[in-house]
Amino acid sequence: MDRDFHLKAFQEQADAFRRAVLQAGPDAPVSTCPGWDVRRMTGHLARVYARVRASLRSGPGDARPDVPDAPADFDALLSWWDELRGELVSDLSTMDPDRRVWAFFDDATPTGWARRVAHETAIHRLDAELALGQAHDLVFDPELAADGIDEMLTVLLPLGDWSAGEHDGTVLYHAADAGRAWLVTYRPGERPETGAPAGAGLETGATVAGTADAVYRRVWGRPSSASVTGDTALAGVAAGR
Repeated sequence: MDRDFHLKAFQEQADAFRRAVLQAGPDAPVSTCPGWDVRRMTGHLARVYARVRASLRSGPGDARPDVPDAPADFDALLSWWDELRGELVSDLSTMDPDRRVWAFFDDATPTGWARRVAHETAIHRLDAELALGQAHDLVFDPELAADGIDEMLTVLLPLGDWSAGEHDGTVLYHAADAGRAWLVTYRPGERPETGAPAGAGLETGATVAGTADAVYRRVWGRPSSASVTGDTALAGVAAGR
């Protein structure tokens, strides 16, 4: 995957998100984000974009950028979202893709941020489609979905403090249509490790299997048709982070 792949995905998912929130309306509840309505979700995504924009203009050693509150008026909010989205597309398209910038994850570059905004937007596009009642028509492209699974399991899952973690065991994630699989190993008090499963007949504590679309939804804690076998609590750790 490269910046251009993620930049294209970001623009496509942002277009779809905007259409869905306009159709749903600002007061529509977002069942997958308890306590949120479309207005609050749009404000959240706009603030994510504002932080990414500021991060791209910061150095790797700078403090975490502050961002303003989102406008309460939905029309003003959507205009701000549009402005931020346009600035992000411009910045991500023109900056040195390997330049070091501020980020909370290891790939602190415009390339890493392009991936992050692509999947943040895609997942909230799904939330918006669910709020609208049209999610049954949405199937994420296997390549994009598999990349989103990979980002969650290899980049985002290990973040944070795991010193008090009690999880112990392995979870196999298999996205059949994308031809990809991941093995996540949990040990008490340690960050989880994700790698490629080795060998046939691998014994695991749990398995999450299905299309890349279904597994993508599962690791992000969204309604999913993925099959979960074995230790369901262990299989749910990633979705709960």
